[in-house]
Amino acid sequence: MKTSRCGVELSKNRSDQEVFVSHANAVLTPITRLRLARLIVDEGWAPARAAERYDVSWRTAAKWAERYRQEGPAGMADRSCAPHRQPNRTPAPVVRKIVHLRWKQRLGPIQIGDRLDMPASTVHAVLVRCRLNRLSQVDRVTGEPTRRYEHDKPGDLLHIDVKKLGRVPDGGGWRYLGRQQGKRNRHLTATRTAGPRSKWGQPLMGTCYLHTVLDDHSRVAYVEAREDETKQTAAEVLRNAVAWFAERGVTVQRVLTDNGGCYRSRLWRDTCDELGITPKRTRPYRPQTNGKVCEESAVVLHRSGLTPAKV
Repeated sequence: MKTSRCGVELSKNRSDQEVFVSHANAVLTPITRLRLARLIVDEGWAPARAAERYDVSWRTAAKWAERYRQEGPAGMADRSCAPHRQPNRTPAPVVRKIVHLRWKQRLGPIQIGDRLDMPASTVHAVLVRCRLNRLSQVDRVTGEPTRRYEHDKPGDLLHIDVKKLGRVPDGGGWRYLGRQQGKRNRHLTATRTAGPRSKWGQPLMGTCYLHTVLDDHSRVAYVEAREDETKQTAAEVLRNAVAWFAERGVTVQRVLTDNGGCYRSRLWRDTCDELGITPKRTRPYRPQTNGKVCEESAVVLHRSGLTPAKV
């Protein structure tokens, strides 16, 4: 049976030894409680006298002394404020229904409450306890909580992806400077680089293909800017990346790519066999499986100033 992050709600397994940190203005910290209790129990002080020394009531002093007699120093820690019995608590079967509707159909508290004939506030409280109150915490396709993974050591898995970018002329393009200045920059750049032109004589900036290779464990990235994304280019980038990681003492075990044509080619398979690497591909229509390298590409673009939006 699937369980959410709300282990208390679904399995009713709650630890009896809960430790809480005292707030900054607490009169008695666990260490101070122990000193107070030892004065009464070990040294024979009267509770009223010990309470006066630590500026607390005699009832508080007697309480900690009695707990020290029963549990010793371990009893000086804070206990949970939750009651031992909660007759009005939402039953576990109902909680499982709420979590199931949230996972599978991604319904909100109002829709779930309407289906189960419950107040929306109660449904929301259950979702908060299970950490499912925000849709950003669940997978967009399956509706289940997002699971993060990371391999144990560098080189166990490399994420590889290609990002296509339109080239920007020297001095900036028309989106930033306007059409007149942007067109002038395009012509100046094409003249300087002797770049290709259309049949009408207009300069063609072309496309840059960023081949990004990201290590799953360390998040160290190797990036090459190429003219295309053919199988020959992809195989050459893989060789260069493996050599680059080998210079830094990292041995590559496997690579993960999407289902692009260059990664489904025989040349890619033969190159991986030659390098002793196990090739793996994501499931169709599941780009989030290889999302780490996509996120890294977005970070690179953001830091280079090509994407003003947040990544």
